[in-house]
Amino acid sequence: MTAGVPERTSAVLRRSFRVAPELGKGLWWTLVLAVLGAALQLVVPVTIQRIIDNEILGAANADTAAVLRLGIVALIAVGLAMAARWISLQRLVRSAASGLAQLRIKTFERLHAMSMLDLQAERRGALVARVTSDVETIQQFMEWGGVGMILGSAQVALAMFAMLVYQWQLALVVLAGVIVYTVLIVVSQRVLSRAHDRVRERVSDSLAATGEAISGISTVRAYGMEEVVIEKVDDTLDRQFAAEVRTAVLASALFSSAELFAGVLTALVVGVGVVYGSTWGMSAGTLVAFLFLVNLLIEPIQRLVETIDQAQSAGAGLRKILGVIDTPVSIPDPPDGVTLPEAALGISFRQVTFAYPGGPKVIQDVSVDIEPGERVAVVGETGSGKTTFAKLATRLLVPDRGTIAIDGIDIGQISLDSLRRSVAYVPQEGFLFHGSVADNVRYGRPGVDDATVRMAFGDLGLLDWLDGLPDGVRSEVGERGGNLSAGERQLVAITRAWIANPSVLVLDEATSAVDPALEVQIRRAIEYLTSGRTSITIAHRLSTAEASDRILVFHEGVIVEDGRHDVLIGAAGVYAAMHADWEGSTTSS
Repeated sequence: MTAGVPERTSAVLRRSFRVAPELGKGLWWTLVLAVLGAALQLVVPVTIQRIIDNEILGAANADTAAVLRLGIVALIAVGLAMAARWISLQRLVRSAASGLAQLRIKTFERLHAMSMLDLQAERRGALVARVTSDVETIQQFMEWGGVGMILGSAQVALAMFAMLVYQWQLALVVLAGVIVYTVLIVVSQRVLSRAHDRVRERVSDSLAATGEAISGISTVRAYGMEEVVIEKVDDTLDRQFAAEVRTAVLASALFSSAELFAGVLTALVVGVGVVYGSTWGMSAGTLVAFLFLVNLLIEPIQRLVETIDQAQSAGAGLRKILGVIDTPVSIPDPPDGVTLPEAALGISFRQVTFAYPGGPKVIQDVSVDIEPGERVAVVGETGSGKTTFAKLATRLLVPDRGTIAIDGIDIGQISLDSLRRSVAYVPQEGFLFHGSVADNVRYGRPGVDDATVRMAFGDLGLLDWLDGLPDGVRSEVGERGGNLSAGERQLVAITRAWIANPSVLVLDEATSAVDPALEVQIRRAIEYLTSGRTSITIAHRLSTAEASDRILVFHEGVIVEDGRHDVLIGAAGVYAAMHADWEGSTTSS
């Protein structure tokens, strides 16, 4: 696809059939039924031609019985045509529903398979739009516009064929008009396609802006930024409105042209038929039948023009979705991935280097071995590479150079399922899902009952806190854990990691923003959690480093010191200076 030029809707549809085969399941039988329904409709103009030429104009007295028989034949044909069209419509709607469900699932799965860097490059609202509004736009088209396009195309083709059989000279006049109008439609739909792409982009921008404004409402209020945020949201909504208006104007002009085409084509057929009909040997019945065929041709063309707007909107949404599905998986799951043993595991870094896209090296030529069961604290100033080091250890990021091994196995050869079970990452702000405390803990081990969840809190010495909640393990945490404080959310996240029973724990310590009483509980829970396990803790408070088996000191992406607390203090280096500063700030506060 040429840069800046949208891929044609027909090409996008073909790709979507490959991605979601359910969309095309049984499509040939559906097309056969659609063609059959359209063919049966041709019985009506044939019957009318016979009645006019043979019974009304061809005989002194009309044969009422013959007219009645022909009328019954036409009625039966119309009934069968309706049945065939209804069955084909039902089949198409079912295949569309199942295919779009498959497409939605694949999109969601790809979002979860994408690297953190790819996800961070997109705003949350735009990603949500891919699996919600974009799929809904396609669904609306497939269930209605798509049906009309398939049935209408069959009807147009058969009506044109019947015209050629009846009177090929007049059929060529109609065909010329259809070709001219088709060229105009093709040109218009390309303009409309670009307009709908802009609309989908504006919808994504609006969802991102409104979602961000709602998620950050407490910060907005705290800083009195309501007017600024409202202005920003209004601006994105205004741009969406402007794009939608421009698209609607183009679409309405296209719709109106269909009415004009119908009137001009009908008048042309009547005029040419009256003037040249006798010369071509055309009977009155043939001309009337021809007008019925023109109506059968015009009606689906009008519907097709009306659905072009839906088709372009659906095509724009489908391009966005396929863009997600086509995104390469930078952290693939190896086909024959190794399963890690259920035991304390060691981790080895060998000459590991990493840089974020477009930025400097954050980790530079790092080599270190972490022994099974060893509790390691990682310290350093902000931006020194601590968090990146932790994410590399969990394969949330992939190094640009060098190797990382767990239990002697290259981390890229370990199955992602085994890796996620064996290596748990607890971020600084524990994310909670809408639901109860127990529901959130069960993400660590799906299927456990409330009693097991309560026991996990007991193992970590957190029953007093749990029993202080309104409904214990069944207490609702609210959206994103909004009913709990930051420290309480962390307690739930720690318990979730505990019940998962991982072999390796990577923790981004989160005690700097909690009250002292809760900090004690978090530290005690972490002590239980890391006991007997390999652990890497990003230590923001150096009291954590003091209690660790070993400390890694990062500076500008390099490990500059490595040892126990007392040894590093005695070395009077970077760590000793950091510790002295920390002690001074603790004393002054």
